[in-house]
Amino acid sequence: MAYTVTFWGTRGSIPTPGAHTARYGGNTPCVAVEGAGGHLVILDAGTGIRALGVHLVERRNGAVKAEILLSHAHWDHIQGLPHFKPFFFPGNVVRIWGARQGTMSLEAILRQQMDPAVFPVPLDALSAKLDVEQVDGRGGEFTIGAFRVRSMVLRHPGTTLAFRLTPAQGGPSMAYATDNELGEGGHYSTPPLWRRQFVEFLQGVDLLIHDAMYTPEELEVHRGWGHSTWAEAVGLAAEAKVKRLVLFHHEPEHDDQTLDELLAAARREAERRGGPAEVLAAQEGMHLTL
Repeated sequence: MAYTVTFWGTRGSIPTPGAHTARYGGNTPCVAVEGAGGHLVILDAGTGIRALGVHLVERRNGAVKAEILLSHAHWDHIQGLPHFKPFFFPGNVVRIWGARQGTMSLEAILRQQMDPAVFPVPLDALSAKLDVEQVDGRGGEFTIGAFRVRSMVLRHPGTTLAFRLTPAQGGPSMAYATDNELGEGGHYSTPPLWRRQFVEFLQGVDLLIHDAMYTPEELEVHRGWGHSTWAEAVGLAAEAKVKRLVLFHHEPEHDDQTLDELLAAARREAERRGGPAEVLAAQEGMHLTL
């Protein structure tokens, strides 16, 4: 099965609108995966999901059925959710998947986010049908629409998941692994062989979207924050024999010119390592076909 991947939010931590981020985008993470027959999977619900919601309602004449996979519940990955326009139309169906954070369920977190003290519309007042599904924080496998989904825990504060999507009827696979610290640093509950297991999880994937927030120099003062460098992302992709790598979760202080320079350096590193064959930096509006 062929499908498309569209980037609606590419920035990490906080929205950064303005002329200096116009090409790569200032919205926080949101990626739409659409298969034949209208199957829609949304990866994360940062501020980019607002424009996606408007687009879906206009294009589908208000009729939307969507599956949302949340990597974790940090603010930049859920802050657009209350502004997702399909929530406010009867007949729409939305299912949200994600892991428990400590002792708090994902549904409890989303209810707090839309509590009347901080947002005017509570979760129970939405017009669409909404279900929240718990994903095992240790990783697992399940099916949504036309895709088989495997998840794996990442090295980031809190319970953070990577997702690998493969069409159930066969076809190219993709993986989404944002907010992940590949190098040393931090205190995480991942096992000693986590790196080897992660490479196996990604092995041969056609498209990898991976955290590349920092330069190597920036990482030295941000170890333990749960993020990677562009060089580490390229190294991982080469090791796992990934065909196409997209650098993601851009640092808020990196303007378009800085990202141009980082992308050029990442491509040189990929050529030196003999892969991946293609390296891109995520841009809002970027549209890939698998």
